[in-house]
Amino acid sequence: MANTRNQKQPHAIMIALHLQGHIIPCTDLALKLASNGFTVTFAHLEFIHHQIIATSHGQDQTTGTDIFTEARKSGLDINYATISDGFPVEFDRFSYLDQFMQSYIHDFPSRVDEFIGEIMRTHLSSDYEYFLVADTFSFWARKIAEKYGMVCVSFWTEPAMVFSLYYHLELLKRNGHVPVNGRREEVDYVPGIRAINTKDFMSYLQDSELTLLHKAIFGAFDDVKRADFILCNTVEELEKEAISALHKNQPFYAVGPLFLSRDFPQASVPRSLLPESECMEWLNAKAPGSVLYVSFGSLATIEKDVILEIAGGFLLSGVSFIWSLRPGIVASDEDSMLPDGFRHRIKDQGLIVPWCKQWQVLSSPGIGGFLTHCGWNSTLESIWFGVPMICYPLFTDQITNRKIVVDDWKVGLNLCDGKYVTREEVGEKIETLMNEEKSCALRQEIKKLRNTLQNALSEDGSSERNFARFVDDVKKKLSSQNVSV
Repeated sequence: MANTRNQKQPHAIMIALHLQGHIIPCTDLALKLASNGFTVTFAHLEFIHHQIIATSHGQDQTTGTDIFTEARKSGLDINYATISDGFPVEFDRFSYLDQFMQSYIHDFPSRVDEFIGEIMRTHLSSDYEYFLVADTFSFWARKIAEKYGMVCVSFWTEPAMVFSLYYHLELLKRNGHVPVNGRREEVDYVPGIRAINTKDFMSYLQDSELTLLHKAIFGAFDDVKRADFILCNTVEELEKEAISALHKNQPFYAVGPLFLSRDFPQASVPRSLLPESECMEWLNAKAPGSVLYVSFGSLATIEKDVILEIAGGFLLSGVSFIWSLRPGIVASDEDSMLPDGFRHRIKDQGLIVPWCKQWQVLSSPGIGGFLTHCGWNSTLESIWFGVPMICYPLFTDQITNRKIVVDDWKVGLNLCDGKYVTREEVGEKIETLMNEEKSCALRQEIKKLRNTLQNALSEDGSSERNFARFVDDVKKKLSSQNVSV
């Protein structure tokens, strides 16, 4: 029956994507929405919930453990739930990725449908005005939102430039630039992007063979063109042209960086999929700006030869470092991924940990540089703390992010300018970055970017204004909409 919901409380239903780089900003967005007066119901996949709880508590817990308990103590109206993906919690999804993706694409949408339908039925006569907030890669979002007559908000966790390239996929195909197939050609016709070489396209546009994952991603970008609103974890001043061009098609709001909520202990929410080692005592004993932080993210693997050359580069440079060398980063020979005797040789120079609190490490005065895979969260965090970068992208948006960091913003160096990584080049790039005189230009530029990010989150900054505009717009959309349930 039709129900005009003019005076009801807006209630966001959020279902997080199951990857670390998406979980972090999605959690931050949930806290931001709740901090702006929304009721939020946030859901993780069950296996992700167990992984986070095991990481944060040192042991597995029941699915009833609520990660938002502390956030609610600060007055936030935020609920927590879990959804099964159809596999047992202990099933190794990444070792059997094809099987997992088949099920995720074909079966998981019905589980989301059931989850949302149950919420809607349970609260049919409640005082809530429901809307759906889903990661842009959640290919099921539009159909389910339409089924339940919900406003659909798409949340993009990467830069606007990357969004625009996906968004204009058919244009790129018509012009013969996707798939790239190894070509290097300048593209200057994508709205809002002045020029980009095809070598800087995301890895999924480089591939000629389409997998299930490709089809899901490309399908999601067909669907996002029917979303009511798009939120992007970027800053307007940094990507003004791309954002302006996208906004001509749909309501597009640059609201980043969203990680400021991590500054407030009362809103602390566990979000790491890996146990975080304590390294601040070692780091705090180091001279200001003397330590290079190294991390290649939570997902991609690296060839063992690259790890060996990077290790050799550390020895040549003599620079102090913290290396977050997570289990599984090398697909084989994990126990011997480092050169023989390396740990002993660097015992006074470096610290190797499986994983760490990156936010805490980058905020330390001892950190003078970041050797990074160019994940978007890592890029924004590095800029926030004024830490220039050495870039070694591995896949997906990281390739395009490298172009933004090195070529456009000029706050980073390439680790490898040729086809292969060599220890000599690694040592040279580390020495250049960590030498304040040689890296003076990079440090001046990153100070400017840091100010831009901080200004965007000030009381009258662009991201705060854009988020306030989104809040007003979504409330107006909800109040003017008649919903049949």
